[in-house]
Amino acid sequence: MGQPRASQRVRGHIRALESGVLQHQSLSIGSSSRQWRAGAVAAIMFLAVFVPIFAQPSAGQAGSIETIGPLSDASVAPALVQALASKGYRIVPGPGSAAIEIWFCKEIPAQPKPANSDAIYDRLSQTTLVGVVHFTKNANDYRGQSVVAGYYSLRYALMPNDANHLGVAPGRDFLLLVPIGADSTKNPTLQELMVMSGQAAGTKHPAPLSLVSAPSDGSKPTLTRDDQGDVVFTASVHLASGEELPIALIVKGTAPQ
Repeated sequence: MGQPRASQRVRGHIRALESGVLQHQSLSIGSSSRQWRAGAVAAIMFLAVFVPIFAQPSAGQAGSIETIGPLSDASVAPALVQALASKGYRIVPGPGSAAIEIWFCKEIPAQPKPANSDAIYDRLSQTTLVGVVHFTKNANDYRGQSVVAGYYSLRYALMPNDANHLGVAPGRDFLLLVPIGADSTKNPTLQELMVMSGQAAGTKHPAPLSLVSAPSDGSKPTLTRDDQGDVVFTASVHLASGEELPIALIVKGTAPQ
């Protein structure tokens, strides 16, 4: 239940209770009337204070994660399968949500850390292959675009730093979905990636999943709900430099409209 709708209901309950208090005042006298009014006031205070709190999305643990074996679907090219780690993750973001499966690459190329960068994952170069995701049922990307069930490669990209994209996401870092049949292990150019990712949603706009700052070191995969109500999957990926990089991906949630 969203905050505006909850507030409307609270105001309705308060008006109803206040009306009852006034009616009772006109019909009752004595200590029993005072006791009834005290109880009604207490109920009003409870509704005014606690219902809005309950209506807010709560931060904390969400859904479930389990470790799964290697990707073995025949629709994924052998070269891509060989680039992936031998274990993946099956994520259920919450009650009634369809499972999402993710396999990260065995190792991901890393660039030297830039002196100045506003990117969260500035060790990654744009268009780098990070992994493969499997939506077991139709899903939505971070823009709210529909994405059909199936396998998609995940490639790193930065949102343009311009007025058209100001404030549309927590940061500039994204993993772009690419239909598995349209990708290979060869890194595309950034422009090629934009076109390839647009095929995931059948539009001219890339299909993004938002990356956010990792809330933990990623040594133990976690699934949490942030204060916006988005479900965030955090795990560790292995860089070609030998380092482990914690990475956090919004697996359920869309950009503020």
